[in-house]
Amino acid sequence: MAEAYDPGNIFAKILRGEIPSHRVYEDDAVVAFMDVMPQGTGHTLVVPKAPSRNMLDADPATFGPLFTVVQKVAVAVKKAFNADGVTIMQFNEPASGQTVYHLHVHVVPRFEGVPLKPHSGQMEKPEVLAENAGKIRAALAG
Repeated sequence: MAEAYDPGNIFAKILRGEIPSHRVYEDDAVVAFMDVMPQGTGHTLVVPKAPSRNMLDADPATFGPLFTVVQKVAVAVKKAFNADGVTIMQFNEPASGQTVYHLHVHVVPRFEGVPLKPHSGQMEKPEVLAENAGKIRAALAG
């Protein structure tokens, strides 16, 4: 049996504005913000506002708006950081590596020959996150 959604998870708190974040995009259904423990420069999270633990229990109507924004953010981060590619990751349940139980998609700009850093708990400096968020917002704006 699946666990119940916990409205106290960190992403729910970010969505409610209880915890600060470096947002790069927001609409009625989705928010995108910088990962504070990035696996690479420009690592961004795309999160639906609808509460769901992960892809396994989400309302299917969540996916259209979510993945429309995932694509938009992927194009923007590739442009913003002049990346060679973009990795899109999404984890479901502990065995997959999920650690925050609110559906979210990782968008990570990638560069030839540069491996992903581990998701180690090493927090990025706020000024670096703010600068990277500004680059992505500018790329989104065209």
